[in-house]
Amino acid sequence: MILFPAIDLKNGQCVRLEQGDMARATVFNLDPAAQAKSFAAQGFQYLHVVDLDGAFAGKPMNAQAVESMLKVVSMPVQLGGGIRDLATVEAWLSKGIARVIIGTAAVRDPALVKEAAKSFPGRVAVGLDARDGKVAVEGWAESSQVTALEIAQRFEDAGVAAIIFTDIARDGLLKGINWDATIALAEAISIPVIASGGLASIDDVRTMLSPRAKKLEGAIAGRALYDGRLDPAEALALIGAARAA
Repeated sequence: MILFPAIDLKNGQCVRLEQGDMARATVFNLDPAAQAKSFAAQGFQYLHVVDLDGAFAGKPMNAQAVESMLKVVSMPVQLGGGIRDLATVEAWLSKGIARVIIGTAAVRDPALVKEAAKSFPGRVAVGLDARDGKVAVEGWAESSQVTALEIAQRFEDAGVAAIIFTDIARDGLLKGINWDATIALAEAISIPVIASGGLASIDDVRTMLSPRAKKLEGAIAGRALYDGRLDPAEALALIGAARAA
């Protein structure tokens, strides 16, 4: 199980949104590279980064901030936001990103995901962000008519490394992850699933480590880490103890 600390980028700064609304952004750090270094120092082993401006623009918008993070941490980084074609996938992977996350294009252009996953085995994940069960696209600005499960099933044999499933209604609100929907998705497909959206406390970490969540690859923590509701040392100690057992 991996606990991924999240860095969301807007205008080159490290922010958190509420329910994906760009107008409800809180700036937590003006220096994303310093934030990445801080997470590394706390003992995290894998970083989750989202280019929020890129998700809306459909192309990378915070490349400088991402590259500055890659220079200062050695842990693997997964990146989403504005990755809509094979050239962008290739460019990020060549710059040192461990895994790219394709979101909107997974709904609009499934062939891209399949081609990317085939070209770069183990390095392409799919981000599925659901509002009332239906997947949202374009930086969550638009809702589609398909469910997360329907899209996930399209990629069952494509070699996708992971599905990152976010319940938009909970994202950034510290209400706890929607474990029922996330675990149901994980049990319905063979691709590993990462829980995202609303991680609130150490209780969510305990749920992530419970037998019913055994099919998950891990969970993403954002606001709870930034505002101190989740103690990194306590969370990582719990995960370490679970691994040892």
